Amino acid sequence: MDTLTISLNPTGHREFVSHLDRFVRESEWILAAWDAYSEDHTDLDGWPYDEDAYGLRKSRRDADTAEAFESVRAGARHLLATAETQLTALPARTVQNRWVWQLGTLHNALERLESLHAEWLQTRDSLPADARPGTDIYEHTLAGYHAEAWSYLDDWATHGRAILDIHAAALKAPPRILSAARAPAAAVARRRAGRPG
Repeated sequence: MDTLTISLNPTGHREFVSHLDRFVRESEWILAAWDAYSEDHTDLDGWPYDEDAYGLRKSRRDADTAEAFESVRAGARHLLATAETQLTALPARTVQNRWVWQLGTLHNALERLESLHAEWLQTRDSLPADARPGTDIYEHTLAGYHAEAWSYLDDWATHGRAILDIHAAALKAPPRILSAARAPAAAVARRRAGRPG
């Protein structure tokens, strides 16, 4: 899906923002449930009472977070590009200092998530023909992928709110802010089509 084309479509942008908002809320619930489980199933030093059960529950946390992020994946680059453009156009008094480094953290996390996803697809395709979802080898390999991705998904869960806050600030700003967010993508789309900018 071409994010430059999508960014010309306000409805598409709103849909991506809605997906991100839902992911942030779902991941907060997933993490709260994990924290409650961890507190109840570890001793005072943080060691689990049952390592196998604890590991399975942790894998469930990782898988649930990955599943929640799937609705965000297709629009993540668009959301970052739009937030960065909106940020440069917002009045200085409305900008939070933390937003710039939060967007940087999200960029880095997305790079790692995309790399890990590509590695997972290659690994999945190299599994034996009988390694289907539900088989031990498939599920073990998938759990490893989810475990590696979890900290980067957690970055999106933690700092994704910055994109939502920038979007909200842009909606309250003068109308030129919203049009400014679409202008760079429009210029690129015109250049791709061979039309002058």
